[in-house]
Amino acid sequence: MSIHGELPELAAAVLQPGFVGTSAPDWVRRWLGNGLGGVALFARNVESAAQVAALTAQLRAEQPDVIVAIDEEAGDVTRFESRLGSSRPGNLALGAIDDPELTEAVARDLGRDLADAGITLDYAPDADVNNNPANPVIGVRAFGAEPRLAARHTAAFIRGLQDSGVAGCAKHFPGHGDTSVDSHHDVPLIARSRAELEEVELVPFRAAIAAGAKSVMTGHLLVPAYDDELPATLSRRILTGLLREELGFDGLIVTDGIEMQGVRRRYGLAGAAVRALAAGVDAICVGGDHADEQTAIELRDAIVTAVRSGDLAEERLRDAVARVRALAAWTTGRQTETGARAIADAAAQPGVTALAAPASRGSAVGFAAARRAIRVTLADGGPELPVRSAPHVVEFAPARNIAIGSETPWGLGAPLAGLLPGTTADRLTAEDLDGVADRAGAVLAGAGDRPLVLVVRDVHRHPWIAETLTAVLRVRPDAIVVEMGIPVEVAGGVHIATHGATRALGQAAAEIIAGVNVPEPAPEPVAA
Repeated sequence: MSIHGELPELAAAVLQPGFVGTSAPDWVRRWLGNGLGGVALFARNVESAAQVAALTAQLRAEQPDVIVAIDEEAGDVTRFESRLGSSRPGNLALGAIDDPELTEAVARDLGRDLADAGITLDYAPDADVNNNPANPVIGVRAFGAEPRLAARHTAAFIRGLQDSGVAGCAKHFPGHGDTSVDSHHDVPLIARSRAELEEVELVPFRAAIAAGAKSVMTGHLLVPAYDDELPATLSRRILTGLLREELGFDGLIVTDGIEMQGVRRRYGLAGAAVRALAAGVDAICVGGDHADEQTAIELRDAIVTAVRSGDLAEERLRDAVARVRALAAWTTGRQTETGARAIADAAAQPGVTALAAPASRGSAVGFAAARRAIRVTLADGGPELPVRSAPHVVEFAPARNIAIGSETPWGLGAPLAGLLPGTTADRLTAEDLDGVADRAGAVLAGAGDRPLVLVVRDVHRHPWIAETLTAVLRVRPDAIVVEMGIPVEVAGGVHIATHGATRALGQAAAEIIAGVNVPEPAPEPVAA
């Protein structure tokens, strides 16, 4: 039987578009009534846990089984806590601790928060092996550079999330770690043999599949060992041949953002979506940048046209839709009916005029884990901790990649000021220091003889930070250096490695510097 009469609905079922706003736009609600399979939430859609629950209740009023996805890695990449920073430590910090039971507990705690807000699919964890320190887009998002460590924590994270009824999503298949190119801007080349991929990149993905991962996200990566022409997202050899047939994955395959230049530049938005489906993808993630109905129409119509022309097989589209619906059914069956509905109902009560920020007091499990991730190295003759007076903090701020975003706060100035009144802070960018002959003088201008805290992120990747840091330490070798990225080098009178720049890690580092241990946060009320 021909499917041409129902094609628009089937094509809509494989889309996971983003949208603008903290409530459901009319076009999204209308599309849900016409077969839209899911939506993707971003930081722009999140004001509070209660607000998200009200939003997801709106969506489910139109389609009870809609997949509601979010890119919440519970680390430097956070959407659910983007306004404050994550109250959990992130992957690299969990890998540094190397306690899979703790990783599972953190993920379970995260899953409960997401499930209570009505979210059913989390584009996490990052299963990449970050074996290239120059990687501009993965870094602290990975559990580490050792494949077996990444594998055991990927599996633990999957178990924890899915135990809470939220589907996990291992990414970015077949592995984005060994590259110095960001796939948001171009196509990274993974120049490794099949044997090398088997020994490194594929190890965490095998572990995720063994742990029952419900979803895998593709990477826009050129992997010549399997396909020397098409990036993984568009490669049948990689998605069907390797992921489905060789690794035995039977769940949902979802694309990384289809508007990313790693696939869009050559194939166009619609062309990339159609090719991805033909290669074996089941769901198209779009809307980080193109969050409008016209984009959804363009993709839907391109899929319809491709089926009618024979460029996309009817059976392949049906298979993709079936997998979307299977995941939706799994999440609906696993999540309790009480969490999201109770918060949404409370938020809808008359007289409720303000809703608390998401996890404003934070995750007790996350803060406790962050404290375990901190590593302190004391130089001979360096200063003692804790400091004895309010310090001056200088934060060196490199440009952030698109995945992390620019909206999430980070650093040590704010948490130290909360513990040591009188703390002052400056934040410097490459542009601030461009052309400055005496960089040390510029950095030290506000410090005087007070304790000095220098905060960096991935100093090994940013020559301007490395050069400035060296100049400052010649004058102030007693400075405390806090590395909130990957700790490649140790410098300063005291070196503190946080293994990430989340709110929880910043708080943990501030506590060590100030010699203060803050009590665990109290539970946050559902609504005022």
